[in-house]
Amino acid sequence: MRTLVLPALLFLLTAASPPEIARLRQEAANVTITRDDWGIAHVHGKTDADAVFGMIYAQAEDDFPRIEANYLWALGRTAEAEGEKAIWQDLRARLYVSEPELKAYYAKSPANMQALMKAWADGLNYFLATHPEVKPRVLTYFEPWMALSFTEGSIGGDIERIDLDALRDFYGARHPGLEPGPASSSIAEEGRRVPGQARDDALADNEPRGSNGIAIMPGLTSNGHALLLINPHTSFFFRSELQMSSDEGLDAYGAATWGQFFIYQGFNPHAGWMHTSSGVDVVDEFAETVERKGKSRCTRYGTACNPLGVRPVTIRYRLPNGKLGSKSFDTYFTHHGPIVRSDGDRWIAFAMMNRPVEALQQSYLRTRADDLASFMQVAQLKANSSNNTIFADDKGEVAYLHPQFVPRRNDRFDFTRPVDGSDPATDWGSLHALSELPNVMNPPNGWVDNNNNAPWSAAGAFSPDPKNYPKYMDMFGENFRGIHALALLSRSRGWTLEKLQAAAFDSFQPGFAVLIPSLLKAYRELPVNDARAKRLSAPIALLRGWNYRWSGESVAQTLAMFWGDAMQKALNALPDEPGNKRMMRLARDTTPAQKVQALDDAVARLTREFGRWQVPWGEVNRFQRIAGAIVQPFSDSDPSIPVPFASSAYGSLASFGSSPKPGTVKWYGTSGNSFVAVVEFGPRVRAHAVTAGGESGHPDSPHFNDEALRYASGALREVYFWPDQLKGHTERVYRPGE
Repeated sequence: MRTLVLPALLFLLTAASPPEIARLRQEAANVTITRDDWGIAHVHGKTDADAVFGMIYAQAEDDFPRIEANYLWALGRTAEAEGEKAIWQDLRARLYVSEPELKAYYAKSPANMQALMKAWADGLNYFLATHPEVKPRVLTYFEPWMALSFTEGSIGGDIERIDLDALRDFYGARHPGLEPGPASSSIAEEGRRVPGQARDDALADNEPRGSNGIAIMPGLTSNGHALLLINPHTSFFFRSELQMSSDEGLDAYGAATWGQFFIYQGFNPHAGWMHTSSGVDVVDEFAETVERKGKSRCTRYGTACNPLGVRPVTIRYRLPNGKLGSKSFDTYFTHHGPIVRSDGDRWIAFAMMNRPVEALQQSYLRTRADDLASFMQVAQLKANSSNNTIFADDKGEVAYLHPQFVPRRNDRFDFTRPVDGSDPATDWGSLHALSELPNVMNPPNGWVDNNNNAPWSAAGAFSPDPKNYPKYMDMFGENFRGIHALALLSRSRGWTLEKLQAAAFDSFQPGFAVLIPSLLKAYRELPVNDARAKRLSAPIALLRGWNYRWSGESVAQTLAMFWGDAMQKALNALPDEPGNKRMMRLARDTTPAQKVQALDDAVARLTREFGRWQVPWGEVNRFQRIAGAIVQPFSDSDPSIPVPFASSAYGSLASFGSSPKPGTVKWYGTSGNSFVAVVEFGPRVRAHAVTAGGESGHPDSPHFNDEALRYASGALREVYFWPDQLKGHTERVYRPGE
């Protein structure tokens, strides 16, 4: 390892020059931005590239710091802003991305995608040029190739499964002069982490990150129009809501991850798409046998010993005095992927999808698909590795689609654990054909659904049969949200947009319907002389009469949540156990004594923290947005609002992941329902939606928190998709730079 101290300005790219500003101003003249009365941007351009220019400019107006944070994370440059503590996070990213590689990917991208990436960089650079008061931490100038570092709109990507502590232990041991620092990144969905957010495991909520998607065919609706529920469960404020359209036919509305130029979850005039985190296993580890071969190393593979690849990586980081230092590493890789940790005397290589060009194409082009056939044509790019998709269109078609990047593997190996990299039989094969995946299209039951559960219940009785598929097609299994959705959808008819909206906020929690009876049984079996029998009689009576539905007034909901929290601690599950499997065995694999003790602990905790155990849920469970920082502060003394819905872990379709924060007693939400939309695909598409808090990241904006009350009550607002809907609901019409 080599350490250098370098002037900070050496690495700051030059801002746009006057001739370039003139060019960008001409580009901006092709764009119109209409802000509606919720602050949502409706962007129109002459070309798709113009629309990209305008939509990323509008995103930057709303929250440039989140855009920069996402690209610092994706490019492996966070340490240039945050210092030495972020080196390991950057090293993880740099195992896969580098400026020369991304430039090469850009050069081989199709011309139409190059035009979009160029417009993306132009829009961001024009924003910075016209907003000198905005001071980037690092990225003062954007180049088109940078867009290829962040091509998939999920919170975190497959790369987030590389453990930072293990990465630090492996490469840090080879560079003993390097200060370890906290291997921190962020808290995110499905056990992953969110770029730009600090992590504190002691205070992290137990909310399973994921999403809900439901599509209903015309035969089950009251007016013969297909319906779609779009309900991602992410960290709050992770995506913006907007519309982008062009004279070339683009017209998409929905949620876009900060800094990306495509609608990740949304709809166009003819079709809609919703992504849910998948349980498919497409990230694997290979245990490599490393041997010395002269002065170099090789890895055993069959009867051969192949040279171990070496890749130099230099990470720049901010010093306390503001200057930049750098640290250089020799990183290692095999044909399976980069080495990310060791396990005894074996080195572990990490395999994941690395197809940035195809991934960006697929992410963008599907927003232009107008029916299932064209959506599937885009899916042939096979560059979606981690998301199930729920689809609906105005032809009445619906579909559940499995991720398309699924390598063939020998099913006799357990790929949930490191496999022997020296055995050629463990290698990945070709990608499965789309016809070989557990997809469901237009099933006879008339609906499809996914809630981060296995595809084996995606269409009720017409779901794929797991016996027909390799076991790596799903690692999650069933969950309580899936059970809840199945009960609502089975044998149902007469669906409307409003009925689907109500279903998205149905208050029943099937997890507690399973768990609470096991507690009541354990309580009945207590010895008569057990002091807890009398002490817990009133809480038990309350839970015995409960209907397992959340509400802001419910004391039983509070008691159950505190009890469930204690139960999850008592289960002491393995850190890498999928949340679905952990929750589905919570009642079975805790003892009667643990169940009763967890209730006693919950009552004591409530009494200690709130002065009584009879606390309504809305008094505990709160939504608060008091600052524009990426890492949100919370305070019991500042204004907040009650939220009636609860953790999705127990089957609430409406998800609110809350927990006490530093210095608070009340629980504040940081994830869950972040964007909710219901869409009807009639002759003229119609939709309702709500975003957590508000569209703007600026506390002085009227749209910083103007949707909070609607969000907490499930009162979705009309989406102004068509120009005539914007009449009477327009705050401002302007061109970028005005």
